[in-house]
Amino acid sequence: MPTNWDETLAICMMLKAHGLDYSLTLHAASGERLVGFDNAHPVPKAKCVANDHTHYYKAVKPYEYKDAETLLKDFWKKVDRVLKERGVL
Repeated sequence: MPTNWDETLAICMMLKAHGLDYSLTLHAASGERLVGFDNAHPVPKAKCVANDHTHYYKAVKPYEYKDAETLLKDFWKKVDRVLKERGVL
């Protein structure tokens, strides 16, 4: 456990080394999350501490953040996949 503000900040910077907070999601009309890319919380049951991750229906997996452009491309690629699976595209 961190004992002061500097230690807490250092831990947070390690978890979000790129310095970007993000949350990109696609939800069904029912409110169910279909696709998500975010770093709002650690990945459950991950072997290492990682905040960057994806949601694909109920599955949560670590995501290797490269840069904002790649993040957006990866998100829209997954959105297109889900929309095709659901017969929207």
